[in-house]
Amino acid sequence: MNSNKDQLREEYSERLIKSGERGKHVKRFREGTNMVLIAPDLHEFFPDSEAVNKALREYLEQHQTNP
Repeated sequence: MNSNKDQLREEYSERLIKSGERGKHVKRFREGTNMVLIAPDLHEFFPDSEAVNKALREYLEQHQTNP
């Protein structure tokens, strides 16, 4: 066990430390994410999630096989 006393740096005020909200992002973290990075040369054509989703849906409609 470490016998050194915890020390707060002078630039971090106690008020700042106590103002945080515990678990603020935990719900979103637990839901997970499905992040995909778009290559810079494609960003012009797919600037946001809406554009990517639209293109993927159109692709699926054209290429999906129905048994």
